Amino acid sequence: MSDIFKAIVLGVVQGLTEFLPISSSAHLILVPWLFGWRPFGLAFDIALHMGTLTAVIVYFFSDLWGMFIGVLRSWRRLLRLQAPTDPHGRLGLYIVAGSIPAAVVGLLISNTIDDRFHAGDISNRAIALIAVLLLGFGLLLGWADRRARRPGQREIEQVGLADALFVGCAQVLALMPGVSRSGSTITASLLRGMSRRTAARFSFLLGVPVILGAGLKDAADLARDGIPHGERGVFIAGVLSALIVGYAAVAGLMRYLQRRTTDVFVVYRVALGLSLLALVAAGFRG
Repeated sequence: MSDIFKAIVLGVVQGLTEFLPISSSAHLILVPWLFGWRPFGLAFDIALHMGTLTAVIVYFFSDLWGMFIGVLRSWRRLLRLQAPTDPHGRLGLYIVAGSIPAAVVGLLISNTIDDRFHAGDISNRAIALIAVLLLGFGLLLGWADRRARRPGQREIEQVGLADALFVGCAQVLALMPGVSRSGSTITASLLRGMSRRTAARFSFLLGVPVILGAGLKDAADLARDGIPHGERGVFIAGVLSALIVGYAAVAGLMRYLQRRTTDVFVVYRVALGLSLLALVAAGFRG
């Protein structure tokens, strides 16, 4: 099986799982583990994340541009430590504030997580931990979704600073493979009383600064070291497939959550978690 084909498969996996609440980092670990593929390494994973980051920026470009302009127009109020009166500027400020917890914690522990989950062969103990996180946070998502079925759910214009900080702290948990960045932030948003569509929209917007910051940091290392010899085509194939599928996943999930619950993702997470625990218990090694 060619490396180009493997890269396309992993790009599709990244594009789907980055935005669906089922953990992209877990799936990028699990797919090579299940099929016994040689891992392309952390640099390739970073490239895939930049592909899905591009997808979400394109989809939410008008929102992101509106927030950027709104913050610029409110610079005098910001200097006086006052929130912008412009709704877009206020949302932009909340997105920045909500991104701080994950940025700080990520700088402190990201190397530890990379050593455990992205360096060479992954242990069955690490797979078992991913399985438990898939299970636990899947059930938590299901419980939070039940709360979203009550009347009076809030929309994006009603999101406040306390909401942003609460959801931002939940985003920290997604540093662990199996939690899911979109899953943890959608769950936290639902617990704060947001509608499903607003929870997904806020989750995606909140992810942009963190994914961009981490991507730029690691891209600088990649630019210094260069793409591994002979793997330029692999990187291009993976990034393009992640971008295309990621855009379709964002658009599809936003439409899906207008009328449906997150139950399908909860069932998938629980089923996958139980299956992985069974494989580990049986001594399976990819």
